[in-house]
Amino acid sequence: MAIVVNLDVMLAKRKMRSKELAERIGITEQNVSLLKSGKVRGVRFDTLERICEALQCQPGDILEFVAGPVGDET
Repeated sequence: MAIVVNLDVMLAKRKMRSKELAERIGITEQNVSLLKSGKVRGVRFDTLERICEALQCQPGDILEFVAGPVGDET
């Protein structure tokens, strides 16, 4: 099982750079980069809310569940 982060897709659809998103939502560019790459273990709901507001999207546009083999949590 895996949660896939599609933040880069939404940024491209909105023609927005990571730097602009970081400035709008009040986090560092490095944290936006980590979110885009999926190298985070979690995201705060208030951060997710600000991302959705800035990109005018729903959480499901950014986060996607992809089923995989049971027990595959690497």
